[in-house]
Amino acid sequence: MTKLETLYKYYGYASFRSAQETLIDAQLSGRDVLGVMPTGAGKSICFQIPALMLSGATLVVSPLISLMKDQVSQLRNGQVPAAFINSSLTAQQYREVLKRTGEGRYKIIYVAPERLETEDFLRFALETPISLIAVDEAHCVSQWGQDFRPSYLRIDTFVKKLKKRPVLGAFTATATGDVKSDIVRLLDLKDPLSLTTGFDRPNLYFGVEKPKNKSAYFHEMISHRSDMCGVVYCSTRKAVDSVTAELRRRGISASRYHAGLEDAERRLNQDEFIQNKITVMVATNAFGMGIDKPDVRYVIHYNMPKNLESYYQEAGRAGRDGKPSECILLFSNEDIRTAEFLTLGSGNNTELTEVQRRNVRHRDSLRLDKMIRYCEVESCLRSYVLKYFGEKQKGGCGNCSNCNRPDWWTLLKRKLRG
Repeated sequence: MTKLETLYKYYGYASFRSAQETLIDAQLSGRDVLGVMPTGAGKSICFQIPALMLSGATLVVSPLISLMKDQVSQLRNGQVPAAFINSSLTAQQYREVLKRTGEGRYKIIYVAPERLETEDFLRFALETPISLIAVDEAHCVSQWGQDFRPSYLRIDTFVKKLKKRPVLGAFTATATGDVKSDIVRLLDLKDPLSLTTGFDRPNLYFGVEKPKNKSAYFHEMISHRSDMCGVVYCSTRKAVDSVTAELRRRGISASRYHAGLEDAERRLNQDEFIQNKITVMVATNAFGMGIDKPDVRYVIHYNMPKNLESYYQEAGRAGRDGKPSECILLFSNEDIRTAEFLTLGSGNNTELTEVQRRNVRHRDSLRLDKMIRYCEVESCLRSYVLKYFGEKQKGGCGNCSNCNRPDWWTLLKRKLRG
């Protein structure tokens, strides 16, 4: 099958989006790639299509169990032969996945980076033809990245142990210039095709609001969107539970998602949201990766995130269908204190050395300063974000709270602020 026939058979699309075909062609020709594509741009297809067309198996290095499960579930629903390997499998299930992959029955295997270091997995990799290794969330390899994981540094060591070097593809939704340079260097990409599709999402309205009574302001906003599907991000599990309970008390069809819930509840809540059985998902940053729901009309951050990378990725889950959607951040001084506290704990990963801990905390502190500045800047919000990621936009965007405010926003502020 051709790449277009493969795309149509497994995904139902008749054509590729911008940049997808370029990245796919490079990998099919044997060239390494680095793809930086914002949330909603379809970066998974960029390595899944080559995986289906190349002769051997493809390993997709992924940092989160929930992300692996979501991706594999979607692939299987599309009749793509895929599986995952992580700590949620029993020993028998693990052996069965390796066996079926060796027999050619699975084409795509999602695997945690730590798994690459185990002897039994290396034996499997030495005995099994591997055509492509796709590193998802590739920013995790960089100490400049917002989610640095030391285990990503050892991917290159694993690759060098293989009998034949496969094509390497590195993909992420957000990366500054420093992070992109680190990805190429630390993964040892060979003459990679590096492609950044652009971070601007013109259909998204960006707003920062600073209400005196955040709760009242928030619920008034939700009431104006009662017929829309939306995601509300909170910085803590406690806040998620509290906001969800209050929404339900007010008759809003809302559910919750955070790492403190049982797997069964998280899965049920996520499925009901995707199937439009509920209209509002209240969640921590544990929610969203790998979720392809096109009709999210708004993303509200009830609390300020720790960095612009996380904010832009989470906000970008709105409007994936290209229709006008809103990304609103409700800012307060208390958010700064919460973010500072969470940032102090960012270097507590037991995998980190003391030097790495200091570096991570320092860089997280710098990123937090940029995030706070976003909330306080009086110029165009879109231009601020694009400049942060190395892009420039002339003048105001006309579609953010600093450039243009709809009349009903003014009326709403007067009502709530007095």
